[in-house]
Amino acid sequence: MRRIGFNPLPWYLTTDGLDPTRAPSLPDILRTIKAAGYDGVPAEMPASFTARQYQELLAEHGLTAAPGHFQASFSDLAAVAITIDDAKEVAAQHAALGLDRVFIVDGAAACRVSQPAQGVNADPGRLSIIVEVLDKVCTAMAGEGVIPCLHPHVGTWIETGAETEGILAALSPSVLKFGPDTGHLAWAGVDSAAFIRSHVDRVGAVHIKDIRKTVADSVKREDGGYREACERHIWTEPGRGDVDLAAVLAALDTFDGWFIVEVDIADQPTVEQSAKVAADWLRSRLHARGA
Repeated sequence: MRRIGFNPLPWYLTTDGLDPTRAPSLPDILRTIKAAGYDGVPAEMPASFTARQYQELLAEHGLTAAPGHFQASFSDLAAVAITIDDAKEVAAQHAALGLDRVFIVDGAAACRVSQPAQGVNADPGRLSIIVEVLDKVCTAMAGEGVIPCLHPHVGTWIETGAETEGILAALSPSVLKFGPDTGHLAWAGVDSAAFIRSHVDRVGAVHIKDIRKTVADSVKREDGGYREACERHIWTEPGRGDVDLAAVLAALDTFDGWFIVEVDIADQPTVEQSAKVAADWLRSRLHARGA
């Protein structure tokens, strides 16, 4: 069943980084997300909660858990054992919440954060190590009943279309699906719709994200970094930027799962308005496509 979720990150994220103290209470956040027209939020269970308590809290607000994410440095061979243990814990939490998908994201790479979306310092040897580690991590997560969905992300060693393609080709769909982010793909110079269309049978969950290409171009021209791009509002609500999201939704006509809206830093006067603008845009277009 097609459902839409909203990542509450804009309540916590500033251009200086995460600041949990600026956010309202979790019940207030959930109430706002439901009022904006969403079905769920990415699974991020508070440490003091059991899975049942978290499910009950979401249900009180008419929401369900959507796929969250697992992030680690998959090129760090020294940390493989710890990474696998952490991955299994996240997968087990997702399974306890009734989920069978989770986004999997590489950790930030400093040189790519400072020179985003350019594929700097690409290294086939490093990519081979990432494939080796991901195979072990994904197999462990699949053993918990949750299949990871590869989530290419600007500022990581899995940033470019070629890197994403290489990993998808190397690993079996039985342990690794595809979790595209329309904004990160576009920022890295990938045609999001065409790339998704070529892997649509492997898509397990989707992040709907939009960017301003003029910001991406100016940051690259001026040798700016990821932070500068965010300060200039490279991210905006779906339909307000330059990603051809209509073509993306057309490419996903056969996909029956979670569409999760991400804006990172609200591009409206308030997060509440940002969530509503995004929900209205996405819901109306999915409805028009018969979802």
